[in-house]
Amino acid sequence: MSTILSGAEPASVDGGPIGVLVLHGFTGTPHSMRPIADALADSGHTVELPLLPGHGTIVEDMIATSFDDWAAHVESVYRDLAARVDRVFTIGLSMGGSLTLWLAARHPELAGIVTINAAAVPDEDLAEGIEAFVASGAELMDAIRGDISKPGTPEVAYDQTPLRPLLSLQKALVELEHTLAAVTVPTLLITSEQDHVVPAETRHYIASRIAVDPEHLTLLDSYHVATLDHDQEKIIETIGDFIRRHA
Repeated sequence: MSTILSGAEPASVDGGPIGVLVLHGFTGTPHSMRPIADALADSGHTVELPLLPGHGTIVEDMIATSFDDWAAHVESVYRDLAARVDRVFTIGLSMGGSLTLWLAARHPELAGIVTINAAAVPDEDLAEGIEAFVASGAELMDAIRGDISKPGTPEVAYDQTPLRPLLSLQKALVELEHTLAAVTVPTLLITSEQDHVVPAETRHYIASRIAVDPEHLTLLDSYHVATLDHDQEKIIETIGDFIRRHA
């Protein structure tokens, strides 16, 4: 078992009857979502901030994992949390947003979901490029991390991207497209106007496919990892209000 990176540790906080499952992104760690999780715990909620399989140690640990592993872990943590509280909200950044949508399509009993710059649109060209790299024997490529506008703000994440897991994410997004219509719970879509990882137009893709009219928050001063960026307090305030209204 590899050592967990400093700052990448998962968290579990017992609180009140409202539970919140908080999910980080691809090659990321709980570090990116800790400000959100801490604020929710300070508000008295029960919070689970898991570390997804293969993440937060060394990138080699991630090579053998896939979307199925991350989704299974999220499902397990959700069921454990739901057994301890009255209602559950789920919040996810980037691929954590993909997993949030995946979970909501399967659990209409969720009180509500929040996605932050969610990865949702499959990219056929990217998938073909990854397959070509893998076929050539490659396992890793440089990662895009730290897409943050705020100067001097680091992100605890891998500096390389494992290709097979990335391909599994792309395939999962194709499957997710066909299940988005099953998302019927209250939904808040948070999107950065400038995002160098996930196109801002993704919010329209999600909104046009889920079965509810979502709420929106557009961020004008943050990039992809908005939870660590200039709009962090705005995100925390908006999520807190969303939970209060739907709890």
